[in-house]
Amino acid sequence: MIELPVTTPEKKGISKPSWLKIELPTGENYSRVKKLVREHKLHTICEDGRCPNMGECWGAGTATFMILGNVCTRSCSFCAVATGRPGEYDLDEPARVAEAIRLMGVKHAVITSVNRDELKDKGAGVWAATIREVKRMNPQTTMETLIPDFKAHWDLLEMVIAEKPEVVSHNMETVARLYRLVRPQAKYERSLEQIKRTKEFGLRTKSGVMLGLGETDDEICQIMDDLVAHGCEVLTLGQYLQPTKMHLEVREFVHPDKFAFWKEEGERRGFRHVESGPMVRSSYHAEKHVF
Repeated sequence: MIELPVTTPEKKGISKPSWLKIELPTGENYSRVKKLVREHKLHTICEDGRCPNMGECWGAGTATFMILGNVCTRSCSFCAVATGRPGEYDLDEPARVAEAIRLMGVKHAVITSVNRDELKDKGAGVWAATIREVKRMNPQTTMETLIPDFKAHWDLLEMVIAEKPEVVSHNMETVARLYRLVRPQAKYERSLEQIKRTKEFGLRTKSGVMLGLGETDDEICQIMDDLVAHGCEVLTLGQYLQPTKMHLEVREFVHPDKFAFWKEEGERRGFRHVESGPMVRSSYHAEKHVF
C-alpha cells in the first residue's frame, strides 16, 4: 500500500492555503511582453486561461501564445477560456506569432490553441503554418506545441506533427471517471491514442493533469500508468483552481508535500520528467522538457 501525505479538503468560506497565494505581476520585462502581445494583436493562454504564473513567466520574458482566436467551440467545465461561436481565423497570425517570438528573443517557445471543431480541418492548417513560420524566423528557438485532439482525425494530427516541433503536448486534464464532467466533448481513450500516435511518429510527448477535482489516489496512479503505456514522456501535475463561480468547484487543496510525492511516484512509474506542484501549469518551466 502507498502511504500518502494528507490533502486539505476545501470548505465553504475559507481562504486559499498560503501556498497558493501569488504576487501581482510587475516589472520591466512583464510590461515589455504585455506591450508586444498587444501590438501584435495576439492571444495568450496566460491571460485567457488566468494562469497564476503569468507574472513569473512574463517577467522572465516568455509567454504561451494561443492561436486560432480566443473563443473555443468546447465547453470544458474547468477552463476560463471563452466558449461560443468563433469568428473567422486570421491567416496572418502565424507570422505575427513568429515575429513576437523573435522580438522576445526566447530560446524556447510554447504555443497552444482553442478547439476549432467547426472548421473542416479543425485548425490544423493554421497550426502547421505557425510551426513552419516560427522555425523559419527563429531557427535557434525550440518549440513546444500544446495541441487539441482534432476529433480523432488522425490525418490532421499528422499534418501538424509532420512539422516536427521539439515537444508535442496534449493534456489529459483529469482521470477517466471525471471526463464526462470535466471534459464533456473529449474522450479519455481518444487523448491517449493521440499521445501514442505522436510517440510512434518519433516526437517527444507530454501531458498535463489537474488535481483537486475529486480524483482518488488510485485513479492518479492509473492515469500515470495509462500515459506511460501510451508513450508519454513528460507529465505536469498542478492544482485546479476555480476560475469563476460558473465553473467546477475545487474539491480539495492538495498539499505541496503530496505534489512532491507524486513527482517521485511518476518518475518511478516511468516518466522521464515530472513537473509537480500546486502552481504548475502545462507550460511551466517548459524549457526543461527539451532533453
